[in-house]
Order: sequence, then C-alpha cells, then structure tokens
Amino acid sequence: MGLAGDIILIVIAALLGALLAEKLKQPLILGYIFAGILIGPYTGGIAISDVHEIEMLAEIGVALLLFALGLEFSFKELKPVWKVALLGTPIQILLIVVYGYLIGTWMEWDTLSSLWFGALISFSSTMVLLKTLMNQGWMGTLSSRVMIGMLIIQDLLIVPFLIIMPQLSDPSAGLSVLGLAGLKSVVFLGSMILLGTKLLPWMLGYIAQRESRELFLLTITAIGLGIGYVTYLVGLSFAFGAFVAGMVINESEYSHKALSDILSLRDIFVLLFFTSVGMLLDPAFLMKNWKVILIVLLLVGFGKGLVFALLTRLFGYGNIVPLAVGLGLFQVGEFSFVLARLGIATQSIDHEIYSFVLSIAILSMILTPLVSNLAAPLYSFKKRIFGHDTSQTVNLPPSGLKEHVIIAGGGRVGQHVAQMLSLLNIEFVIIELTFRRFEQCKQAGYPVIFGDICQDIVLEKAEIRKSELLLLSTPQISTTLSAVSRIKGLNKDIDIIAMAEGQEQMECLYEKGAYLVVMPELEAGLEVARQTMIHLDLPAAVIQNYVNKARRSQYSTYFNNHRSDETITRLKNANNLIEITWVNLQSTSALIGKTLGDLNIRKELGASIVGVVRHGRFFPNPNADYRIEAEDLVAVMGNPEERQAFQELASV
Repeated sequence: MGLAGDIILIVIAALLGALLAEKLKQPLILGYIFAGILIGPYTGGIAISDVHEIEMLAEIGVALLLFALGLEFSFKELKPVWKVALLGTPIQILLIVVYGYLIGTWMEWDTLSSLWFGALISFSSTMVLLKTLMNQGWMGTLSSRVMIGMLIIQDLLIVPFLIIMPQLSDPSAGLSVLGLAGLKSVVFLGSMILLGTKLLPWMLGYIAQRESRELFLLTITAIGLGIGYVTYLVGLSFAFGAFVAGMVINESEYSHKALSDILSLRDIFVLLFFTSVGMLLDPAFLMKNWKVILIVLLLVGFGKGLVFALLTRLFGYGNIVPLAVGLGLFQVGEFSFVLARLGIATQSIDHEIYSFVLSIAILSMILTPLVSNLAAPLYSFKKRIFGHDTSQTVNLPPSGLKEHVIIAGGGRVGQHVAQMLSLLNIEFVIIELTFRRFEQCKQAGYPVIFGDICQDIVLEKAEIRKSELLLLSTPQISTTLSAVSRIKGLNKDIDIIAMAEGQEQMECLYEKGAYLVVMPELEAGLEVARQTMIHLDLPAAVIQNYVNKARRSQYSTYFNNHRSDETITRLKNANNLIEITWVNLQSTSALIGKTLGDLNIRKELGASIVGVVRHGRFFPNPNADYRIEAEDLVAVMGNPEERQAFQELASV
C-alpha cells in the first residue's frame, strides 16, 4: 500500500507505544519514539518502506506544533516571573550552548558539530515537565511558574535557532547570510503585523459566519501551513512562518476556537513527527556506546540543572525554588528533536551526533519524574543539615496562632480583608509571595509570612492545622487549585473561600473541596448595576431583590446539579444573610431618640437590626440599649416584606 500502509503501521505502533507509556506513567511522546524505534530500519522487524516520505509528513507536524504554540502563547503567563523568564532564559541558553560546545570538544568532535550539540541540549521539555508537574500535584506553585515561564521563552527561542543554525554550515557565507536571514525575518514579521492583524481576523470572522466547523478547521490549517510555506519560499523556516501565523491569530477573538479545533489535527501529525524521530535511532548504536552516552547524560543533566538553579537563585528566588527548577529542567526537550532533524536535513550534523542527542534526550525524559521528585526530600535534608529555613515572618503573635484566619495573598483584596479583621479584633495571618506586597503588609503592621501558599513549610508556619478559615485571593486558578488540594490534605476540616473567573473554574474548586467560591467580575458587575439603580432612585427593596436573585442565579447552578441537600441548605442560608437593606434615618423619623429595646423591631416586624454606621464608624449587632440618632445608617436583615415594613416605619 506504499505510503498509506506506512501511515497505518505508524498509527498502530504509536497506539501501542502510547498505551505502554501511559501504563508506565510517562509522557506519550516517549511511547511514540519507542514505536518509531521498533518499526524503524535498524530493528530488522516490520519496517516502514519509505522513511523519507514519513519525514516529509513529519515536517507538517513540526509546523502545526509551532502554529499551536503561537496560538497558546500569552504574555500574561510570564507576568509573575517575567524577569527570570525574559532575562534568565537567554542567559541559560547561551551558557548551555558554550557548555555543550566544551563537551563536544572533549568528545573530539569538530567545531561545527560541537556548536550544534550545545544548541541541541540547551532546550528542555515542555511536554514532559507539564506531565510531571500534573502527576506530582505541583502545578500552580512558584517553582512551576518559574519553570513554565522559562520554557515558554525557550520554545520561542527555537525559532531564531531554526533560522541561524543551518547558516553555520557554510562558514564562507559569514555574517552576510545571517544578516539577510534576519532582515527577511523582520520584513516578514512587519508584513504579518500590518496585514495579518487586519486580514486574518476578517477572514476568520467571515468563515465563522458560515457556521461550518469543517470549513473553519480547513481555514485555520490553510492559514498556518500556507503562511509557513510562504516563509519557506523566501528562504526562511517553514515552522517559523507557522508560528508567526499562530501568534497573529492569537490576537483575534477566534484564537480559542482555532486552538481547540487544530489540536486534534496537530496531535496526529506530531505523532508522525516523534515516531519518525525514533526511526532514526539505532539501538545497536545505543548498546555499543552506552558507557559514553551515560557519562554525557550525567554531564548534561548536572550542568543544565546547575545553570538553572544558579540563575533562579540569582534572580532572587529562594527556599526550594532553585532546587526544584534545576531538577525539573535538566532534561533535553522535544524541540531539540525539531532542531536535530533540521541538522540532519541540511547535513550540518551526522547520524552519530543525532543518535547521541536522541539517546540523551530520551533517557533524560524518562528520568525526569524520578529526578524532579527528589526536590522535596533533598530540601528537607538541606534544612536538617544547616538547621534553618529561610521563610520570613513578621508581626506574628508571641503566643502563636490558633482558630485564626489565613489570607493567601497580600494584594488589594487580602489587605482589605486584613483591615476588616483588624477592626473586629479577629486573629489572622497573611501569606504573601511578592516581596513588595510583603513589605506593604509589614509596614501596615499585619502579621505576614513571606512564602508560597503551596509549600508545606509555609503552611506549617501559618499553623494550618489550627486554622478554621482560609481566604485564597490569588488570581491564578492553577495556584488556587493546587493550594486547595494541598491545604485540604493537611487540614480536611478547614473552610476555604476562593475566587474564580467563571462557572467552570468554580466547579473545579468545589470539586477540590472549597467551602465558598466568589466570582469577582460578577460582584463588580452587580455593584455597578446596584449603583445605577440607586442613581435612578429605585426603591431599596427592588435593588436588593435584584442583587440577591442575580447572586442566587449565578452561584446556585453548581449546587443544584452536583451538591447534596445539606449543601444547598447552606447556600440558601448564606443568601439569606446577604438580604440586607441599608436605611438612612432622617431627622424627621419617628425612630430618632429611641433605643432598640424600646422599638422591639424583631417582635413587631420580624426584621433584625444587624449593624449601624454612625459618623463613619461601624457598630455590629448593637444591643437593646443602643439609641438611634439622626443620620444613622441602619442595616436591616429579613425577608423583603419585613425590610419594607421597617422602611415604612422609619419614614413616618
């Protein structure tokens, strides 16, 4: 069957390899590579008839991989760790290229091969690391954010490497060829920004109106591969064009739909790519050179881990972070395969270098879960040896914390809650990761711990097992989900209040064990609507009823579908507590000068006065001797009829 038979054989072999990888809790790409080794030309069994044809199809997989990377790329993900990501990653790449060159020289390779080896080992594996972090429950921690930030920049830097490295094969070309390639790239980027940002969104909008998923998928595939082919025709990388096309579409409102539609197609072609990678690995070479490969693997892993750890520490990260980053990013990544394939295609490297890199990459990927998991025990060992930890605490009570509130995040929300708890004399502690905000909390006199909410050592400092309530005000959902899981593992009875951006995130948090989830955007929208209705002089009861119904509508959906009757009752009780009307008493009111005991509002009307604001000061739950004065702002709780009756009484 020729090419069709080869594709069928690859898909079946890849399925078996993927099932094996899943069984061993390894990333699927290792299963694909293993499948490629089995059906490759070096094993002597069932083999692909035309490796070259499969390699050509694999190029499409590379282009779609980078196209999807462009669609997924977001500067928001880099914001919390932008310094170490944007500045530290290029330094890391440069240092590892030099380090790899030295290893190549030691291996007695020529200068060009040594430079290629340094470039090939400088990239780490995004796929393997993400799989490892998810399996270990470390997603959302500071360590994971640093690693993911650096990996994003690494993935972006593969693009200039794809342009520059092949030019090194022709020393006579010198800087002129590199300069021309750079000029072409700048012109292409400028053209895409000027034309693509206008034309492509219009085109996608036009296609989307046809309401045909097949047509939309065909369009985005044609855009990604078509633009990539244009860059190939002008002498640039096919994959580079596809990546830029993805970044341009990412700025449009159709980016999420484009990404969701292209993922399945991308995964099929990526399967072909990684299988073709395995086809070029000679098992006999691995067996013959296993000692040298093992030595080089140790050199590469130790060198990369050390560089990552030192750079992370240099950029101000302490505690377990440098150790976790070094042990997490020591491996050689999948984009090294992309670059290595280009080196083979342009005859820049020989099959010996390719086999070395491929062997080291596969072994380092397999070792990643085991090595990465050593971070916590090694850090604990370090603390026992040196007898101290570096977490910083300020203003904690000498008697310790007990039955207190923990506020995770010392930003505007966290500090606002801290101010409220201080006024009510309720014990609390803030956990803050950003040093600037830590200093702000410190200057405000709040008890605060400098550290990561996802780290056990920080939670122990905050006496998590003695706390009754925890507020997660962190904006990143990955951090929040990881924190809820870890906190519930230490104190299953603690109530956790968290924030979410939508229904899906809210459901995930409730599944993890959150007590209450608040949606800030909804609350902000409700407040704007409330202020609008106040400005229009609508009755207070109408305004409050609207707000309460809106809250019930948004927050009760999950409970109605998934929670028990007990939880629904809790939600309804919470909503009842929210049903409060604020009444401003004028000097003409019949209530002025009377005590709450004289009025006996609870018995006469059924409503309750739960608070009074006088001259800017809040008096919660005033007693029977409290005397009403003019201009008091009274908080009345009850059902709509009871609160309406109080308003009528106050206006007499």
